[in-house]
Amino acid sequence: MSYSNRELLARVIRCEAGGEGDTGMKAVATSIMNRVRVPYGEYHRIGQGDLRKVLYQKGQYDCMRGEINGVPNPQTIWSNPPEQIHYDIADWALAGNRLFPIGYSLWYFNPFAPCPYTFPYNGSGSFQIKIVQHCFYNPTELYAQT
Repeated sequence: MSYSNRELLARVIRCEAGGEGDTGMKAVATSIMNRVRVPYGEYHRIGQGDLRKVLYQKGQYDCMRGEINGVPNPQTIWSNPPEQIHYDIADWALAGNRLFPIGYSLWYFNPFAPCPYTFPYNGSGSFQIKIVQHCFYNPTELYAQT
């Protein structure tokens, strides 16, 4: 049985930002939904407005991978069942809500060091903000060409 979009998003929120409080989880959910809704570039072309296509796009979310570099991944959506707060934030994001400071960020990552970094590495992102442990990046004009 496959997960519903709500269940899948709640699991990703838990896995990607479960220890970062409401704001950190809403920030990650906003970024994910920005990829679903972006009207141009790679995520529009590949995701086509479909949450599942965005989440399952190869190499995008570590929590969606059973293995990383040939080693079993202990932190996946299958090993981290969501709690009510994760469903609440998934519902919030699926209803079209956004966390304002995230802007139109399509990427986030935890650098375990001060932000900003150049991310993605091709320069198609511009640092927007750091929330809890994640740095968020808005698309640049270069992203539109991807």
